[in-house]
Order: sequence, then C-alpha cells, then structure tokens
Amino acid sequence: MNKFRFLLAATLFSVCASLAAQQPVQQPAPAQPELTEEQRAQLAQQDADMTQAALQVMQLVDNNRTGEVWDGASPVMKQIVPQDEFIRQITSDRTQLGAVTGRANPVVTRTQGAEGGEVPAGLYINVSSTTTFANQPQPIRELVSFRLDEDRVWRVSGYTLR
Repeated sequence: MNKFRFLLAATLFSVCASLAAQQPVQQPAPAQPELTEEQRAQLAQQDADMTQAALQVMQLVDNNRTGEVWDGASPVMKQIVPQDEFIRQITSDRTQLGAVTGRANPVVTRTQGAEGGEVPAGLYINVSSTTTFANQPQPIRELVSFRLDEDRVWRVSGYTLR
C-alpha cells in the first residue's frame, strides 16, 4: 500500500479515541477462534506497516507539517474537525511541550465504531507511542489513529497527546 496513504490515515481517531475513553466498560467479547499462522503473520505485517505510517505522521507533526496530515486525512475526520482548528490545537500543544526528545514502545490496537455510537462507524487502528518532550519531565502518550475508509484505504483519523 502506498506509504503516503498510510500516512494520511490517523487524525480522526484521536477525537474518537477520547470519546471512546468516556464510554462505559463493555463486557468481554466471546472467545475468538484461533488464528492460523498465516493470519498471525498478516496481522504482524499490518502492525509493522501501521506503526511505520504512524511514525511518519508523528514526524510530519514534529516538522510543523500538520496541514499535510489533515490534507490526507479521512473524510470522516475532516467533517468533524476543521483544518484550521486541527492545526491550531496540535501546534499549540506541541509548542508547549517543546521538541521531541524520545519516542518508544509503539503499541498497535484495533477497534470498531458501531453505527450510531459516539465514534463514527468503521474499523480503526491506533498506534500509541511513549513520547518525551523537552519541556515535559514525564512521558506522554502520543496517539495516531487510522480509519479504514469506504474505498478500503487506511487514512489518518486522529492525533492526540495525553
């Protein structure tokens, strides 16, 4: 898949992730069938690809190219967050935190937004990293989210710092 397309898949889910965090805890899902070795390999490859895409998004933000992230984002995100607001908020947050001094331990998770829920319906992949900044003594979770759009392309659906 085109790396630029991956890169453009993560901004809406930051908004969605914060909304989802406010949801009540759900009951555990029924046990899933065992994955085949081939399926596990495909998931591992997808995790690696999405981690790389998220790091590219983070680097665009590091280099004050947040507008480029928004330009390639999921249409769902663009309907929720205007470009100027997206750029303003991220720039404000990052200016306060200072330069990135380290990024480690990327973790990939998957979620599904249900029709009518607070998060727009769809499949999401989230990549979070433990990130340290020059002006912040404690590490912060940096999260890039991707949504599988209707054309079957993963695009940025969110970016947050917590």
